[in-house]
Amino acid sequence: VMEGSGEQPGPQPQHPGDHRICDGDFVVLKREDVFKAVQQLIENSTTFRDKTEFAQDKYIKKKKKKYEAIITVVKPSTRILSIMYYAREPGKINHMRYDTLAQMLTLGNIRAGNKMIVLETCAGLVLGAMMEQMGGFGSIIQLYPGGGPVRAATACFGFPKSFLSGLYEFPLNKVDSLLQGTFSAEMLSSEPKDSALVEERNGTLEEKQASEQENEDSMAEAPESNHPEDQETVETISQDPEHMGPKERGSKKDYIQEKQRRQEEQRKRHLEAAALLSERNADGLILASRFHPTPLLLSLLDFVAPSRPFVVYCQYKEPLLECYTKLRERGGVINLRLSETWLRNYQVLPDRSHPKLLMSGGGGYLLSGFTVAMDNLKADTSLKSSASTLESHETEEPAAKKRKCLESDS
Repeated sequence: VMEGSGEQPGPQPQHPGDHRICDGDFVVLKREDVFKAVQQLIENSTTFRDKTEFAQDKYIKKKKKKYEAIITVVKPSTRILSIMYYAREPGKINHMRYDTLAQMLTLGNIRAGNKMIVLETCAGLVLGAMMEQMGGFGSIIQLYPGGGPVRAATACFGFPKSFLSGLYEFPLNKVDSLLQGTFSAEMLSSEPKDSALVEERNGTLEEKQASEQENEDSMAEAPESNHPEDQETVETISQDPEHMGPKERGSKKDYIQEKQRRQEEQRKRHLEAAALLSERNADGLILASRFHPTPLLLSLLDFVAPSRPFVVYCQYKEPLLECYTKLRERGGVINLRLSETWLRNYQVLPDRSHPKLLMSGGGGYLLSGFTVAMDNLKADTSLKSSASTLESHETEEPAAKKRKCLESDS
């Protein structure tokens, strides 16, 4: 964390009684020792002695913050990264505040040994927080939209390779086929293989197109000349495939082989993730995406085992209200709760602890609950009729009680 700034001009007198230090002397003194520079400011200030003890401490802290440059190297953690992202780039994490992230980890029961499902578009911050909480034990299945998962914040944690062994990924557009039972390995293996073969077959074609593009750019940038023979020789040399050296051809081939190897590893991880999802016994579900949560939650709850928690984050409460209503109509969940955390910072100092005037306006909303096994009484009409007869018998008064009431009336 870098505090302060670089070269600052010397202090200007705020009151007639203040003594001003020469700018050049102050810069030299600050380069030698910042502590001595601050002490020199205090000694040359005639108003410092008239201040109260609290005002003196405030004055010293203000000068140190202005002229000192302190660099502190700390180990990355969920709290540090979440505070940094919320302060500098809140849009990348869907304006999720750090206390809201802590509530998600608590309500989701993130612990070592769990098998969790996560769908997030927060630059990998939620995924990294879950991995840190689990400590490399258990498995996490990340569902991602688009061409691949975004893990910019996850890479900032610096996890060892052992943590990545339990991390799986699965494309979101293949979830419906997995639920319907029509998913197969060919759905993953067909497209990458074809693209790899096309790249391998069209390797020379791409090289020719690249050389032609470079030639066109060079011709456009070069000024007009009166020597057409030079231009023709340049064109023939750039378009000649034999002009490519063996190193460039070898590097292109190595690149294609490396890409094929990565695609094969990715297919294997996708198949492993599909096998884990097909078991439908996940220990929890975490949703924190920019998409509408209702269709995602209703479909992904089928992969979660009964009596397991789920947490949904959204920047706005209206989508979560709709999701809450749909879950109540669907059933299979209990203890539904829609909450918003309220955060206010406090200054804690001797004899002057008080809440700060400025506070965060909002950090998002959370919808949490637990899954339960679906009630089969709703589908069985015979059980419904028997239940209705039982209720009628309960509401109807017994015969002995009726007789006693009639005798008392007579």
